[in-house]
Amino acid sequence: MKPSMAASETSTRDEQRLLARLDSPAKIQAFLDGIPYSDEDTYRCPRRVMRDRRAHCFDGALFAAAALRRLGYPPLVIDMLADNDDDHLVALYKVDGHWGAVAKSNFVGLRFREPVFRSVRELVMSYFEQFYNVRREKTLRSYTVPLNLSAFDQLHWMTRDEPLDAIADRLDRRRQAFVVTSAMVARLEPVDRRSFEAGLQGVNPHGLYKPPRKGD
Repeated sequence: MKPSMAASETSTRDEQRLLARLDSPAKIQAFLDGIPYSDEDTYRCPRRVMRDRRAHCFDGALFAAAALRRLGYPPLVIDMLADNDDDHLVALYKVDGHWGAVAKSNFVGLRFREPVFRSVRELVMSYFEQFYNVRREKTLRSYTVPLNLSAFDQLHWMTRDEPLDAIADRLDRRRQAFVVTSAMVARLEPVDRRSFEAGLQGVNPHGLYKPPRKGD
């Protein structure tokens, strides 16, 4: 039997009812969209996300992976790595051979993806134009190969905060695939003002990455 967030003796009826309602990737995304974006410099395990009703992208991706696991998907995540910006973690799922994603983000365009992408790289590239910082710079540079979180089951990552640093460390050491060359980066145009403002609808300003000033 697969480990479950609801399997522990400390699981509450409210948690069990919530998980029972999250019976599709879209409903998992709707739950994440409905809770505040955390600007705290701390990790929350999936159980604590349910209890605190708060998450940033790392917490949200792990919660999504755990919730997707209940639906029969392997708990897969990838980290999208950026220059002069925060990285972005998403949970992956696959339907009929095509990839989709569930994610928590402070930016409108960095969340859900329908399972219509033929490869992980194709899915990642769907985030490229929406992946920008407060200077309107397009910042996505690479992504990690998928990490199956079942490798951390013995550490009880779904119900305890302590293993989450180990997951973050593993992602930092994960092999990366680059999506742009240095020549491409040099030619990138800033995000247009209208798209920039649209992507910041509902933003928590305290959770925005602040790039260092040029020359610092």
